[in-house]
Amino acid sequence: MSIIERVDSDLKEAMRAKDTTKLGVLRMLKSALKYAAIAKSDADAELSDAEAAQVIRKQAKQRQDSIESFEKGGRVELADKEKQELSILNAYLPQAMSADEISKLVRETIAEVGAKSKAQMGAVMKALQGKVGGRADGKTLSAEVQKQLS
Repeated sequence: MSIIERVDSDLKEAMRAKDTTKLGVLRMLKSALKYAAIAKSDADAELSDAEAAQVIRKQAKQRQDSIESFEKGGRVELADKEKQELSILNAYLPQAMSADEISKLVRETIAEVGAKSKAQMGAVMKALQGKVGGRADGKTLSAEVQKQLS
């Protein structure tokens, strides 16, 4: 079952269960997936699981940023709501890579690319993005690449 099919199925379940929080998150996610499909080519386009995961990751990142902002502003109730939404979104993302896996993959990629300094970081990051397949965010990868190249 693809990610999009799973979202559709869970959306129907949330309607039946009258789970308003999950229903709202899944409707927003379905809309974001549809917009991504339209941006890709047209309204009838299908997103691959990797593209769908990228959209979900973007939505999760927005929630993460909101949580930080609400906590800085002292709005605990809004931060808790965003945390609930984030946990729903995270259920649709592939299992994240561990720090050891990321470190090993970065080391291998640096060797493949032949990078010796931070000036070649862009080439390493480009090669890494394809290998990671959405299982780690760019910020984590970038930090690890910088650490290993310095």
